[in-house]
Amino acid sequence: MANADLEAMVDTSDEWITERTGIRERRIAAENQAASDLAYEASRTALARAGIEAGSLDLIIVATISGDMPFPSTACFLQNKLEAVNAAGFDINAACSGFLYSLYIADNLIKSGANKRILVVGTEVLSRITDWEDRTTCVIFGDGAGAVILEPTDEDRGIRSSHIHSDGKMWDLINVPGGGSRNAVSVDTIEKRMHYIKMKGNETFKVAVRTLEDLAVKTLEGENLDPSRLSLLIPHQANLRIIQATAERLKLPMDKVVVNLDKYGNTSAASIPIALDEAVTSGRIKDGDYILLEAFGGGLTWASALIKW
Repeated sequence: MANADLEAMVDTSDEWITERTGIRERRIAAENQAASDLAYEASRTALARAGIEAGSLDLIIVATISGDMPFPSTACFLQNKLEAVNAAGFDINAACSGFLYSLYIADNLIKSGANKRILVVGTEVLSRITDWEDRTTCVIFGDGAGAVILEPTDEDRGIRSSHIHSDGKMWDLINVPGGGSRNAVSVDTIEKRMHYIKMKGNETFKVAVRTLEDLAVKTLEGENLDPSRLSLLIPHQANLRIIQATAERLKLPMDKVVVNLDKYGNTSAASIPIALDEAVTSGRIKDGDYILLEAFGGGLTWASALIKW
């Protein structure tokens, strides 16, 4: 769905959307596709590239805010689709930080010895919870999925550090107010369009810039790694201006930053694994490279992971 398509739906323009967000188009799932369907395609690719069978997985963690149903978990649907008969599964809801929250959990489970091979997936069908009459939000979001597989290694590589944070005081900056036990589904919640994403864009932008800049600096300082040693910054793909501000704080040229939101928009928990996949397949990541992942999302939540490839 290009920006021009949105011009026919709401009072907006390609110029306005591109200037304020950097987004030019986004992908929309087919009517018969749910979050687990997109997750399945991404997971099959990850398994094939790793050269392993789904039966060897012992855990599946799915990050999503747009799962197939309130319950059971999307991870259980995915486990069934993959025939990953030896894997337990559960979902993580941390909005746009969900993939990095899941990576944090998987990293620590493997380090503890509790698990040996974990599939981590970020998958979203945000088009189902996007208000296509709200021009401030419908221009931002898209659908997609990405997946990685984690396992132990004795080599000098892997996740060097991972961090998660939250601040519930600012929950109202990004939320879907209807459909839960606070505002159960009713005629009133439907008429008030409470089952769609609500966002206070300006306030969210200011907090995101400040938070992500500080997070990136502290993550690198914690590992005594100078920003100049980073090969790539892979940020959550929410807004080009936020990404540019973080790169500037780290004194990184933009050719060391992965940006693909112009093609996909904000895919929430799926954005970092999609960007990571594109960086790998295009040859932008090589053995020994230091990669910094970072995200900011509803909750509010924010998270990072420093990886030596």
